Amino acid sequence: MFDIYIQGFIVTISLIMAIGAQNAYVLKLGLLKQHVLMAVSMCILFDIFLISIGVFGLGYFINDNQILINAVAFFGIAFLCFYAFTSFKAALKNESLEIDNSINTKPKKEVITLVIVMTFLNPHTYLDTIVLIGGIGANVLDELKIFFLLGSITASAIWFIALGFGASLLIPFFKKPITWKLLDITTGTLMLYIAYSLIELIK
Repeated sequence: MFDIYIQGFIVTISLIMAIGAQNAYVLKLGLLKQHVLMAVSMCILFDIFLISIGVFGLGYFINDNQILINAVAFFGIAFLCFYAFTSFKAALKNESLEIDNSINTKPKKEVITLVIVMTFLNPHTYLDTIVLIGGIGANVLDELKIFFLLGSITASAIWFIALGFGASLLIPFFKKPITWKLLDITTGTLMLYIAYSLIELIK
């Protein structure tokens, strides 16, 4: 049981640690100290929901459906390229971190909407949670699947809590516009790299 728990933890943490659209947004909220608990909680709950679907059957089904994988991959490439474009565009701005400026506080509804969009309109989320993590968990013995799922949930919770609340340690660096530019450029580059990696799934 413990081995299966550790397997779920390692598989999940190795996949979600890559900086994607969702992670980048949570990091930015953490730096701004705005709605961090809400965003982190939403991301963890969404992971629980999606990984559970994958572990308890859908992941196995999708793994054997190449047409569906192709559709998800094509949509993912388009989404990631668009997000990369917005990141590179943001890098042209002269932003710096202004935590005490209430004018720049993001409305709660906007944050909720964007977390949902970053999660459910990003096909790479489905590939990670349902297809990859869920596909591995779906092949575990039925009586042990819950332990795989618990390991995955633990990894997700640790990651998003560390990302959202640990971001405050980076605040001194993000008071300089050049750091924001580097973050946006890095995010955009990673989005293009992930989009390119999705091409390998298309057959």
